[in-house]
Amino acid sequence: MRRSFRTATALLSAFAVGALGLAGCAVDEGQQSAAGKESLTVACGALDELCQAWTSTFEEKTGIPTKFVRLSSGETVARLGATKNNPEFDIWHGGPADGYSAAGDQDLIEKYVSPAAEKIPAEYKSSDGTWTGVYVGVLGFCSNAKKLEQLGVDAPESWDDLLDPKFKGQVESAHPSTSGTAYTTLWSQNVRLGDEDAAIDYMKKLNENILQYTKSGTAPGQAAGRGEIAVGISFIHDCALYKEKGMSDIVITTPKDGTGHEVGGVAIVKGTKNLEAAKQYVDWAISAEAQDLGPDAGSYQAHTNPECKDDPRITKLDEVNLLPWDFVKAGEARSEFTSRFDNEVVAPPSK
Repeated sequence: MRRSFRTATALLSAFAVGALGLAGCAVDEGQQSAAGKESLTVACGALDELCQAWTSTFEEKTGIPTKFVRLSSGETVARLGATKNNPEFDIWHGGPADGYSAAGDQDLIEKYVSPAAEKIPAEYKSSDGTWTGVYVGVLGFCSNAKKLEQLGVDAPESWDDLLDPKFKGQVESAHPSTSGTAYTTLWSQNVRLGDEDAAIDYMKKLNENILQYTKSGTAPGQAAGRGEIAVGISFIHDCALYKEKGMSDIVITTPKDGTGHEVGGVAIVKGTKNLEAAKQYVDWAISAEAQDLGPDAGSYQAHTNPECKDDPRITKLDEVNLLPWDFVKAGEARSEFTSRFDNEVVAPPSK
C-alpha cells in the first residue's frame, strides 16, 4: 500500500512538472507570436478611397495587419492629445503639415528620418523628422455652374469675390478648429493680408456669406457639386474628383491674388507599441509606389517623390499663384489663431 502511494505520488509529480513545462512552452510561443505579429492603426487624413488603398496595399506587401480611421487634421491632433498615455494610433498619414507641426509641439510625434526621405525636396519635409510630405494640395473654389447662373455671378477668382453680397448664404467652408483645409484658408488670409488681425477682419466679412461650417474639409466641395450652395472652399484635387464622379456642374477656380497649399504628411505617433512596423510603413508611404496609388484612388494632388509617374489629372503647381508658406510658423500659431477664430468669428460645429 505504501509503495503504491509512493508510486502514485511520483507519477503525479512527474505529470505536474510536465504540465508546467508544457504550459511554459505555450506561454513562450504565445509571446513570440504576439511579438512577431505587429499590427498598425492609421489615423488617415486623405479621402477614404486613398486611405483604403494605402493601408490595404501595405498590408498585402508586408503581411502586417493595417487598418485606418478617417479623421480631419484637427480631430487627429485632439485624439492624439487625449490618448497620449495610451495611443490608439500608430501612424498619421495624410492631412496638412501644419497639423503635424502642432502635434510635434505637443510631443505627440515620434521623430523619424526615413532613409527614403532623401528623395523628397527639403520644402516638402521637416528637417527634424517630425513629418515627411507625400503630396501637395492646392486650395481653391469648387463652384456650381447652375447656381452661379441663377445668382447672376461668375465663378470667384479672388478671395474678395467671395464677399459679393450675391453670395450671401451661398458659400460653405469647414471650420479651422476641426479641419486642416479650413486652417489653410485662415492662414492664407494671414499671409496675403499681412497679419492675423487683417485675416480675422476678412473672415468676419466672409462669415456674412457662409451658409454653414462643416467639420471636414471635403464636405463643402461635395455640397457645391450637389447644387446645395454656389461655392465650396476646398482643395481643388477634391473638386476634380467630384466632377469626375458625375457632379458635372462643378467649376474649379483658384484665387489669382494668391492661395495656400498643404503638404500632406506621414508620421509616427509617439508611444506606439509597434515602432518597427510603423517605421516600415513610413518608409513605404514615402515611396513612388505608394504615392502613385493616388490618381487611381481619385486623389489628384501633386506628388513629392520625383520618381512618381506623371498623370494629366494631377494638379499642376506652376499654373497656380501659391502664397509663400512657412509650415512651422503656421503650426506654431494654429492653437491660438483658431481660438481667436472661435471667439471672434464663430464657434466650431458640434456635429
